[in-house]
Amino acid sequence: MRATRPVLIATLLAAAALAAPVTAHAGTADGVYYVQSATTGLNAGVSGTSVLQRRPKGDEDHQQWTLVGRTLREGAQCLGRRGDLAVMTPCDSADAQWDVLPDGDSDRYRLKVPGADRHLVAVGTDQVRVGAGADLWYLTPVSPRRVPVPPEGERRLDQVTFLTAHNAYANGVDGGFAPPFVNLAPNQARGIERQLADGVRGFQLDVHQTPDGAILCHNSCTLVSRPVALWVDLQRIVDFLRRNPNEFVTVFLEDYVAAEVLRAELDRVTGLRDLLFRPDLAGVRTGGWPTLNTLRAAGTRLMIFTDHARSGDAVPRDSFGVMYQPEWTVENHWSMGPGLGGSDWSCHSRWSTPLTRTEPGFRPLFVMNHFRDVPFTGTATTDNGKLADRARRFCEPAARKTPTYLAVDHYHLGDPMAAVRALSGERF
Repeated sequence: MRATRPVLIATLLAAAALAAPVTAHAGTADGVYYVQSATTGLNAGVSGTSVLQRRPKGDEDHQQWTLVGRTLREGAQCLGRRGDLAVMTPCDSADAQWDVLPDGDSDRYRLKVPGADRHLVAVGTDQVRVGAGADLWYLTPVSPRRVPVPPEGERRLDQVTFLTAHNAYANGVDGGFAPPFVNLAPNQARGIERQLADGVRGFQLDVHQTPDGAILCHNSCTLVSRPVALWVDLQRIVDFLRRNPNEFVTVFLEDYVAAEVLRAELDRVTGLRDLLFRPDLAGVRTGGWPTLNTLRAAGTRLMIFTDHARSGDAVPRDSFGVMYQPEWTVENHWSMGPGLGGSDWSCHSRWSTPLTRTEPGFRPLFVMNHFRDVPFTGTATTDNGKLADRARRFCEPAARKTPTYLAVDHYHLGDPMAAVRALSGERF
């Protein structure tokens, strides 16, 4: 039975792909847009009289441009040029005029100097210039058209949002996770089984190698009291899935173990292999993500990702069902700042690829991190209450997609599940 599942999933995926709607989010109609480099994922933003690449930051940091005819206005002036420099200039200046040219049938554009083979280009990590290149830019509407999703079972994985527990193992209930003095600042306050019962469906776990195998701990396993092995928490998840045949769970590993150690750990989990969903075998990269009902029919309702680099593995982890996360997801930077005080809501990629990365027929899942360096409960309560607001105003336009996973500390505080419900109704 196990050998036929990839074929079944691939067949159902092909049918689902034919029915999947294609939605264009940007156009050349007048309106308010983010001007975002397709290469770097950064936005053009105003800094004095200069125009620079900035981390996407919603309605902050002068990154919203009003397209009127052939001009892009921010405040009282427009995006223009002076020689090779991108600068702010009076909107009635000839240097503020641009030809906004679509790139074929894609949703990307070239901003061309009228009458010249010169374009707006992104240079390095922060410069916006005018040159001989023909860089592509997204014009992402500040107020995008969101589309309703199908009924629950007919939704594809990229049309669902899952509540995700950051450092889910660091809860002080199931066991120790760090030297005693650090155990005083757990990221969660409830054990894995309670997290599952409460609706958590994504689990971020740090796994380190010790003489005892793959152990869940933060930074180091030295002096950890009552450490928990990875296979123990995976068994809890597998047992839950076997009792609840409609549920789907994703595990994200911050992975510091050898491939053979990880494989041995998975082999200890009874029933895990029957539940693993393998997007590499199911045709996801060419046919898109499966629906929840497709996964239920196949019985494959657990996906495991690793952040470990493929290049460092003699034995590829995906050969035994652990997917290399940067190949299948995009993910924003993991920290909003220190545990107290103001927070940084900018939404930019954790990796070298931009959050907007797509391929023909394939959209990566989006992991949205929403937590700080230190998980103080008061701060987490406030932050979790603002989760939907940050997702809508900052991270959705930065990634040009609705988050699939919302990762938080102290998920039981501030009602982050309300954000899951809000994002599940309509998708960017």
